[in-house]
Amino acid sequence: MSRRTPGLTTILVVQAIVIASFAAAWGLDSGRLTRDVAALTTGRSVATPIEFPRRKPLTIRPLYDRPDLISDDEVLGVLRQVQPRFAPTEMKPNHVEHALRTWSIAARFHDANVRDGDELARFLTDHGSFLESWGPTIRPLLEERPTGVAIRWGAERCASVHHDHWIASLSEAGVALDAPVFGPGRWDATIADVLRESLRDFRLDERETEWTVLAFGLWLPPHRQWTGGDGREYSFDLLAKRLMRGHREYGVCSGTHRAYSLMALLRLDEAFPNLLSDDVQADVRTWLEEVRDLLTASQFPDGHWPSNWADGADALTSPRTDDLSKMVIATGHHLEWLAIAPPDLHPPEEQLRRAFRWMIDTTLAQPPEAILDRYTFFSHVGSAAATWRGTTAWEFWSRHAAGR
Repeated sequence: MSRRTPGLTTILVVQAIVIASFAAAWGLDSGRLTRDVAALTTGRSVATPIEFPRRKPLTIRPLYDRPDLISDDEVLGVLRQVQPRFAPTEMKPNHVEHALRTWSIAARFHDANVRDGDELARFLTDHGSFLESWGPTIRPLLEERPTGVAIRWGAERCASVHHDHWIASLSEAGVALDAPVFGPGRWDATIADVLRESLRDFRLDERETEWTVLAFGLWLPPHRQWTGGDGREYSFDLLAKRLMRGHREYGVCSGTHRAYSLMALLRLDEAFPNLLSDDVQADVRTWLEEVRDLLTASQFPDGHWPSNWADGADALTSPRTDDLSKMVIATGHHLEWLAIAPPDLHPPEEQLRRAFRWMIDTTLAQPPEAILDRYTFFSHVGSAAATWRGTTAWEFWSRHAAGR
């Protein structure tokens, strides 16, 4: 049987259909087609550009001023313990990030042994300052990429320990979007370039998403969705669902950062209605109500919460042998997110009082070297202390510390 050869008319008709199809595809989603071509030609996915709607990050203000829970003198005592008394050599990025989010870029101590906020920020954002602390042979903290600036993170002592903790901490500290970021070979970058790179390389299956959610929440609203570098459509709904997935103890610091980031999303949703859909907003509230109930059931008589607080009453009947660090982590972190939570998400008042008493007494009893060894954990205690007094660590210190 002979094969028929298509005539010229047939060929022209087919070509016209193909061209029309391409034109329709271009009209429907030229941006996606551009991204796909870029991905094929460069080997890198390209995120949809997003216009950041502000120069300074949002802040989540405290809801309470409770001197009955922690007095002026007690707040000052706790804050004095967590001043960033870091030696200038080999400063740990994780310590610096925690100090910044606690004290802010505005902090000025007028003490040569205490690092000011701008000095801490410069260490994180200026490769030259990082080299002054660590020496010329160290790997850069700032990684320059064709698509932006990334942060080296991981278990190394000279790296940022957690993914996106760098950008979240600087955001909580009040960094400006156009603040310069000086890499090893690039001097024209800004915080915006780091934030764009974070948006580009985020993946939903990452092990740690707590700080990514917080950083995006402080910069992106009222935007509620965006396209990542993998071409996937992301939204705050999707990120909230990711945070709620799995056992409540899962996650860094015994799962407490998940509670903080989810509470932050609820507060942001109040300021920017529909940032979360109604269903997801309700799910987040239910999740946090369950955390409240677990905290109510798991507190020890002395006031601390254990690392397995998520086991509820079983944490008391089958207690873990926690060291002090884990008790400080659980108690300080929970008091921190409860400071921005409405009263109906709090455990009973008497339990709050016991938690504060344990936290204050434990923190004030530590020698300086013990605080420094566990600085990241105790810094959350300082933040919680100030937030429960309706302010920030630096605002409280600058108002009350003179002459004391």
